[in-house]
Amino acid sequence: MLAAMPRWDAHPLPRPTFALMTQESTRQRKVASLIQQDLGTYFQRNASLYAKGGMITVTVVRVTPDLGLAKVFLSIFAVPDKEATLKAVRGNTPEIRRYLGGLVRHQLRIVPDLTFHIDDSLDQIERIDQLIKGG
Repeated sequence: MLAAMPRWDAHPLPRPTFALMTQESTRQRKVASLIQQDLGTYFQRNASLYAKGGMITVTVVRVTPDLGLAKVFLSIFAVPDKEATLKAVRGNTPEIRRYLGGLVRHQLRIVPDLTFHIDDSLDQIERIDQLIKGG
């Protein structure tokens, strides 16, 4: 007589959670780090083109799983109008992507499209500090 076979789902495996599904792969992290370093150098050298007397730093880079799009978060200091500076950066996106392509051409097959966003996390920290001190 045949022994009863356990059902295939009798031993539950851990199910993937949303947090696990949104984690970046090692390749994504490496590409993001490479882009962050190279763009950081670019903005350090060319900050005067975008932020007159100010400073632009690359705080975070997020890359899509297909490595086709990179969201670049910029922190803009000592500039009266951050939106105008961001608009100038976005206007020169093709030039910035071309510069990046020259640096990463041996590491990446395709240079990702770049989208630039303002990183306002430091502003939020300041507001929280003010609320704590004032309240």
